[in-house]
Amino acid sequence: MTMDTTTNYLGLQLEHPLMAGASPLAHDVDSLKRCADAGSSAIVVHSIFEEQVLEGMSAEDMLDSPVGTTPEAQDYFPHPESFSIGPDALLEFINEAKQAVDIPIIGSINGTNKGSWLNYAKRIEEAGADALEITIYDIPTDPTEGGQSVEQRTLDLVSAVRKAVQIPIAVKLSPFYSSLPNFATKLDEAGVNGLVLFNRFFHPDINVEELEVERRLVLSNPGDLLLRLRWLAILSACERNYDLAITGGVYSGLDAIKAIMCGASVVQLVSTLLVNGPGHAGEIRDAMVEWMEQHEYKSIAQMRGSLDLSHCPDASTYERANYVHILQGWDEKEGVTPGL
Repeated sequence: MTMDTTTNYLGLQLEHPLMAGASPLAHDVDSLKRCADAGSSAIVVHSIFEEQVLEGMSAEDMLDSPVGTTPEAQDYFPHPESFSIGPDALLEFINEAKQAVDIPIIGSINGTNKGSWLNYAKRIEEAGADALEITIYDIPTDPTEGGQSVEQRTLDLVSAVRKAVQIPIAVKLSPFYSSLPNFATKLDEAGVNGLVLFNRFFHPDINVEELEVERRLVLSNPGDLLLRLRWLAILSACERNYDLAITGGVYSGLDAIKAIMCGASVVQLVSTLLVNGPGHAGEIRDAMVEWMEQHEYKSIAQMRGSLDLSHCPDASTYERANYVHILQGWDEKEGVTPGL
């Protein structure tokens, strides 16, 4: 039986759903080549950060930016020269990457506010990127700001990018919205072509001896997959025009299969490639194909969304019922909860 592993994401036809997400593996052309040769079907390159280009913003834009409202705030950020790659060098890197590999290259910007810094979105397009990923990292700390204002800030940013570029755009979101399906619908109306679930927030630790915050990067683990599967299944069942991607928690072929069954078009691999090397993408792909053959699947398309909540007549009640069963079903002797 011929297995069709192709998938479509952001209008891009990919050989299979496993792509490399933005990470240190996408810092130079040689690393990109290793990822491509090892089996990644597309690559998201490193982000241009809003803070890298703040000096080029107008006075009006600076006033609109939370990080520009006080002189002290600028001291919280690294100096521009300390970033792994500058914004202009990154544009050259995208152009070189397009010539070096024959898989799609997706550019990336990371910020929270619309402003003149977004002209880099257009420049990423001009550099040859096949699509653009917008990473949203916005943690509200002002008790006077409501959730609608936080969402509107993202919608304004996305709308500005949509007007600036013709290439497809995806938005990498956090899970922390009061109604993610409603916000996803608003992003759909703003013209996004894809949503990426989820951006992983930095969780600070505390050094109680030095009375300081400790910045520590913790890679994802398979336990992180569960949150993503839930929201994949929910959003996949919604009426929508965007594709769904997952990032975080995928370490095996079965992890990837679960994501696709819940509605993902692609799986972005980051932590598992950092831990196991770029070649692990090919190993996950082979494991996926083997499982699909054993279970007589003919294509990725046949499998996609087969376990999303469109197959449930009352999704809200189903979610509530699962919660009640979990809490009431704990077996102290066995240490497990019977399935619903």
